Amino acid sequence: MSDRKLIDLVDITKQYGDSVVLDDLNLYIRENEFLTLLGPSGCGKTTTLRIIGGFETPDKGKVIFDGKDITRLAPNERQLNTVFQKYALFTHMTITENIAFGLKIKKKSKQYIKDKIDYALKLVNLDGFGNRMPDSLSGGQQQRIAIARAIVNEPKVLLLDEPLGALDLKMRQDMQYELIRLKNELGITFVYVTHDQEEALTMSDTIVVMNQGYIQQVGTPEMIYNEPKNAFVADFIGESNIISATMVEDKLVNILGANFVCVDTGFGRNQPVDVVIRPEDIDLVKPEDGIIKGRVTSLIFKGVHYEMEVMANGREWLVHSTDLSPVGSEVGIRVDPFDIQIMNRPESEDEEVVTIDEP
Repeated sequence: MSDRKLIDLVDITKQYGDSVVLDDLNLYIRENEFLTLLGPSGCGKTTTLRIIGGFETPDKGKVIFDGKDITRLAPNERQLNTVFQKYALFTHMTITENIAFGLKIKKKSKQYIKDKIDYALKLVNLDGFGNRMPDSLSGGQQQRIAIARAIVNEPKVLLLDEPLGALDLKMRQDMQYELIRLKNELGITFVYVTHDQEEALTMSDTIVVMNQGYIQQVGTPEMIYNEPKNAFVADFIGESNIISATMVEDKLVNILGANFVCVDTGFGRNQPVDVVIRPEDIDLVKPEDGIIKGRVTSLIFKGVHYEMEVMANGREWLVHSTDLSPVGSEVGIRVDPFDIQIMNRPESEDEEVVTIDEP
């Protein structure tokens, strides 16, 4: 991934009737970056993708592509291709004819088209499938053909709108690795839309978390997961214990009446804050060794770990651990200072929706 901006969305606003879908959105995408737009239904991620692709026009703002304003350009005049969740393959055409469709419109030579088809089929691991019909392929194979059809046009950017949503879990996981491989081999920019947090964490160089038409946070998968900027991001990306607390002073926070050492500074003295602690970062120890004591109230075996709920100081704590503590047992709770994430507490629900600057 280079540091050069390829796409710059400037002050983008989009409204449908009385509903504001995007509100003054600003975002840039780097060359060769795998950037994922992540958020719940209705957050504006697909609208953002469609504006980049030229399928929607913003009410306000500009789309800058490689230094040029393309806001009003039609989709076929942009150096990008889109792969949708519904693959939109032509069912009456062979795989070869599907892939060749865009190249024939561009009046490319027969040899050029043949070479491109051979290259694309090898790239998506479907060499020899050219004479097959789309309905004879599995969902994952159809998805790869849709990608092959897009990449033969040599786009600078590939837009993918929930392309794995119709696949089963195993096939979806396989395709995630295929997309990473394709991105690395092709050296082009991927802009990916999903509501699946695991998908975003697995594939992305950069994740853009969106909600209610605003960007909540932009960062690497590690940054988004380990250092959420607000309660929405913390709750949306994985499971979390989000607890109201008081920042006693720098590097000391009072959680449910007990003082925990942390590493955060700059929140003031005796200030209300929110604390995020991931379930896997809680250590269950002997009661006398814990900062607070609790009792296990629930236990579920999840395969790679046990999921437990522990009632401690009047609150249920969600804990993931490879060590079993039976229901009813008394335990102590400890958390490493680096695993306690402090956030400013919003004064209202509206304040939770804020634009976060890119890293």
